[in-house]
Amino acid sequence: MTSKHGTPVILAIDAGGTMTDTFVVDDEGSFTIGKAQTTPEDESLGVLESFRDSLHYWETDAEDAGPHLRAVVYSGTSMLNRLLERTSDERIGVIVTAGMEDYLQLERAVQTYAGYAYSDRLHVVTHVHNEPLVPRKHIRGVRGRISFFGEEVIPLYQDEARDAVNYLLDQDVTAIVVSLLYSYRDPRHEQEVARIAEEEVYRRGMDVPVFISSTHTPIRGDLARLNTLLVEVYAARPSRRQLRSVGERLSRDVGSKAAVRVLTSYGGTISPDHDSLVSTLVSGPIGGILGARRLAELYATTNVVCSDVGGTSFDVGLISERQVATRTEPTVARFLLAIPTVAMDSIGAGTGTRVRVDPAVKRITLGPDSAGSRLGVSWLPGGEEVPSITDCDLVLGYLNPEYFLGGSVELDLDRARRTIQEQLSEPLGGKSVEDTAYGVVKLLETEMRDHLVGMILGMGYSPENYQMFAYGGGGPLHVAGYVGNLEFQAVRVPSWAAAFSAFGCACADYTYRYDRSVDVLIPPTGNRQEIMGILRQTWDELARRIQDDAKRDGIDPAEVSIVQSVRMQYFGMLDDLEVQMPLQNQDADAAIGKLIEDFDSLFEKIFARAAKSPESGYFITKAIAVGVYPTEKPVIPEYPLASAAPPSTAEKGVRKVFEGNWREARIYEMDELVSGNLVVGPSVIEAPATTFYIPSGYQAFLDRFRVFELQRS
Repeated sequence: MTSKHGTPVILAIDAGGTMTDTFVVDDEGSFTIGKAQTTPEDESLGVLESFRDSLHYWETDAEDAGPHLRAVVYSGTSMLNRLLERTSDERIGVIVTAGMEDYLQLERAVQTYAGYAYSDRLHVVTHVHNEPLVPRKHIRGVRGRISFFGEEVIPLYQDEARDAVNYLLDQDVTAIVVSLLYSYRDPRHEQEVARIAEEEVYRRGMDVPVFISSTHTPIRGDLARLNTLLVEVYAARPSRRQLRSVGERLSRDVGSKAAVRVLTSYGGTISPDHDSLVSTLVSGPIGGILGARRLAELYATTNVVCSDVGGTSFDVGLISERQVATRTEPTVARFLLAIPTVAMDSIGAGTGTRVRVDPAVKRITLGPDSAGSRLGVSWLPGGEEVPSITDCDLVLGYLNPEYFLGGSVELDLDRARRTIQEQLSEPLGGKSVEDTAYGVVKLLETEMRDHLVGMILGMGYSPENYQMFAYGGGGPLHVAGYVGNLEFQAVRVPSWAAAFSAFGCACADYTYRYDRSVDVLIPPTGNRQEIMGILRQTWDELARRIQDDAKRDGIDPAEVSIVQSVRMQYFGMLDDLEVQMPLQNQDADAAIGKLIEDFDSLFEKIFARAAKSPESGYFITKAIAVGVYPTEKPVIPEYPLASAAPPSTAEKGVRKVFEGNWREARIYEMDELVSGNLVVGPSVIEAPATTFYIPSGYQAFLDRFRVFELQRS
């Protein structure tokens, strides 16, 4: 980040629970980053403030830059927060197959223990069912049945459908959702219910939209399909207003004419007007993995652990053999959904995690709640009464109370010390404030390290097979603690770590993805022409939807490249994998043979220590079509290497830090360091958007891409 720049053309946004990060790219590929506190009541305010913050490095005003923007890419948590906090105003009526009215009360077993620790999963008595998004009185059953094979077994009882619709309209619902058994096989019953509902809505002069699962999510799995459509109506529809407000704010206040795109859970971007906005539900952390994949290309590495420390969570994803795994039935906010999602896991271990003492056992407990954008007790305007990890970092000397967010947020060190003393140290037997805070931070970093190791070993690998990328506002602060004695090939911390997820957003193309269940068994021998016929027909249908989406967004469908793939598994296997299947090869036997070969190879790469089982046969679960329209992307510049000694302009003096005892640490300004510099711990490298703490026994080398490599000294 320097004052030299071209014309800003891309604005990427990561609106997290604590901070809103922006990543601005100019027409020459250079970039700058900004940070501001998230404004949950109106995210557009935090976005604009962060945009202004990013441009001060270029000595440019937002009003001058705004008219030149060509793209605005957004990722955030407002939709997820609406679901978690149940703040939607939508009153949904649901029509299901008769006998299935208790879907939401019964759930599926996997959903009842989602988010529980392993020990709690073993004890059913501790499980608590989700609060349903729709009360039981707003769910009506209608007789009629389509079989698993797509055959009509029982005709639809149209009078029951009409009665159900009118009952729900009498309940003053704002939307009607229809999800019938096996509608993904044959949607005729759902379409008939929708026709009846629209007739009754029109007859009564009401404005109540009708949604059917066979159009929105034609996927096997009744609960996940219903949940996905409910979340679309409950959380995604109201979020469109929030997303549009970002574009309106940028247009009104700084003259931007760029359309806003939203990052999806599968790593592409779509318009806020897309029919399936629920695919953007978990967009924020996905950006970091996209950024890591782009950065990994520079280092020619195939295996990367992506670790993102934010204010509310610690998010971890894996890139194995250059492959980013995708889940098709993720659990989000304890809801089982049918949306493709980049595979990642999160724990409530961010810098805003609240810290308490369990009075029964006199032990520290972390979270699971977080201070979020209120930071901790050290920030008086936040009104927090419970200390957080940020307060502990402040007490230990890792954070500068006068330089948080570049000094725009002032922290009260004395209040942090006093609160930790009263709420943590004294209940633990009168330990010193520093010892208590140090123990809390080490406990947090141990939880992070255990989470990392569990994910890596679970894939059949070990840390020695991976490079670690650490980012997020709190990543540089805690990375030395959570990598501990793990032998990664390298530990890298981008100098733009605070806005790394926003950087990943800027790397994302316009992407339209559609999945459809097909459930096709591949026989060991025989004519495979019928299998290819089913796949081609499905891909053609999905391609038409992609072309319609592109037209709606003002994109020439001819410029959208469409990639076909399938989800498949060994027959009897619990999980499937995604394998591309180009259609250039029109010979069915050769195409299916190549598909099997590619699946075997991918399975061996991803599950390095698992046994292949081709003798069980192969099963295709879904056909997938992905349309991609390339967009402008940031270019990571390369700098010449200078001497190891940091320049005097980067030195800011010394400060005491606590590492079990007090040590003097050198303080550096991050932007003043140059490529080739080597910073030896204990040191603190400060930037307005983040702080990089290098403890004793470590050193950090700033390489030619302005990425720090953390090394043991």
